[in-house]
Amino acid sequence: MEQATIAERLGLVRERVEQALQRSARSGDNVTIMAVTKTQTSALIRAAYDAGIRCFGENRVQEAAQKYTLLLRECPDLDLQMVGHLQRNKTRDAVELFSTVQSIDKPATLEALQNWCRKSECRMDVLIEYNTSGEDTKYGVTSSGALSACVEQALRMDRLQLRGLMTIGPFTDDRNAIRGAFQTLAAHFFEIRGRFAPDSFDTLSMGMSNDYEIAVEEGATMIRLGTVLFGPRG
Repeated sequence: MEQATIAERLGLVRERVEQALQRSARSGDNVTIMAVTKTQTSALIRAAYDAGIRCFGENRVQEAAQKYTLLLRECPDLDLQMVGHLQRNKTRDAVELFSTVQSIDKPATLEALQNWCRKSECRMDVLIEYNTSGEDTKYGVTSSGALSACVEQALRMDRLQLRGLMTIGPFTDDRNAIRGAFQTLAAHFFEIRGRFAPDSFDTLSMGMSNDYEIAVEEGATMIRLGTVLFGPRG
């Protein structure tokens, strides 16, 4: 795909985001567009960067290292975030590569990141992933109790900054089910912000290529897009 095509698709996404903001009386709010680059080439990633995208997401640590190590040096304003499940044996590499891990679903992962951040003398942002779909194939905490345990653990970590919540909507054509999942996450988000009041808790990451407009209508501050920007994977 040519850079111009990515730029055109990005422009269309921005128009639809603005329309969704207007429908939900959020006009003027900022929604970060993340380009999720699983299986995409370094050339396409660079084209997306040149089109104006600065936030990128990857699902696997090893693939991210292969594609982004050089690009991160060349483009210091590029923000690379982990959106896939993080294996414990990849924690060290994740700390070196990513600014943020969005897929926290257990306190043990927070402890591992905290330890490696201390050793590396760095800090990292984290989001807690909530499984709003109830699908067994998805990761994420599945109860309010498990969510609270992760939140409380994250707030105790001096090397980690809790920024918000993330979810993957249900794989269905039922727009009401999708909307309900996003409403669930938004309710948890505002409950946590009101209960713990961390100043940094500002990110509601939900919505992908097939449902991002619904997510924006329900309060998303970040949407994670792949196909709608790059086209179907070959």
